[in-house]
Amino acid sequence: MKGITFALLAAVLFGLSTPLAKSVSPHVEPGLLAGLLYLGSGLGLGAYALLRLGRRQSSSREAALNRTDAPWLAGSILSGGVVGPLLLMWGLAQTPASSASLLLNLEGVFTALLAWFVFKENFDARIAWGMALVAAGGVCLSWMGRPGVGVPWSSLAIVGACFAWAVDNNLTRKVSAGDPVQIAMLKGLIAGSVNTALGLALGGKLPGASVLLGVGMIGFFGYGLSLTWFVLALRHIGTARTGAYFSTAPFVGATVAVLFLGESWSVGLGIAALLMGIGVWLHLTERHEHGHRHEPLEHDHRHTHDDHHQHDHAPGVPPGEPHAHAHRHEELAHAHAHYPDIHHRHGH
Repeated sequence: MKGITFALLAAVLFGLSTPLAKSVSPHVEPGLLAGLLYLGSGLGLGAYALLRLGRRQSSSREAALNRTDAPWLAGSILSGGVVGPLLLMWGLAQTPASSASLLLNLEGVFTALLAWFVFKENFDARIAWGMALVAAGGVCLSWMGRPGVGVPWSSLAIVGACFAWAVDNNLTRKVSAGDPVQIAMLKGLIAGSVNTALGLALGGKLPGASVLLGVGMIGFFGYGLSLTWFVLALRHIGTARTGAYFSTAPFVGATVAVLFLGESWSVGLGIAALLMGIGVWLHLTERHEHGHRHEPLEHDHRHTHDDHHQHDHAPGVPPGEPHAHAHRHEELAHAHAHYPDIHHRHGH
């Protein structure tokens, strides 16, 4: 339940950020807005990290990133922190917030496809049907009963953002055993600085202090804290399942857009919401259990001494749980319900 809870919390915060970002987009150029949102997340998490340093034993609570994590983290920052936000802000500037919010469900579909066929994460028919329904909702949404002439560039930009974030999600899974605050903070600071510099270089102007503060707060909660919880969900339930639960985010965004931004609810939106809702429900009601074998493994991450963590401690490991330190898993065979978390990435 930890992973599901983290994924849903991340979804709620990110879902709220879409219509809120739409509400301030008239005051900030799209590229600059993308940078300020991520910069707000990085600065906010950086302030939290500094406060956390004063806590006793804080360094033992999460595993720090290391050199082997650098390529995966760099790829995730480029795809999800630079390319994705730029495409999203450009698309949002020309697309109703409710439509954009639901179209963002395609991120979960792309995330799952990459996880299944590129990174070889396990899935079954129930999971595949769930994602198929989410995709059908996205197709329904793209038509909206208003066929037009020409290429829908704004919608394609949002779809491109979804694919960029799908790449980001799968690369971030590779480092999800590390400190999630550190991961989200680095992504926010680096991606935010790059996008903000690009936005200013292309002629963007910084907004007034009140708008700037509002954008920073949206970034901290909708991107920074949301990403922190998303990384924790990746650690516990894997990439595709996290993407499925995160697909509830657009429903939050669409509801806010309709209730508070004056946008109208349509039949197309209703059908898309129904299809996507059923798809997410199939994931929520999944149960995966079978006999499996754990190969010997040595790694470092936050843990308690459950059935998978029966080990001795080297001198210098602080007492108290949960904690993080390098430890070794011996070979183990058993059966229980599980998700493809960092200890269950086995073949079937």
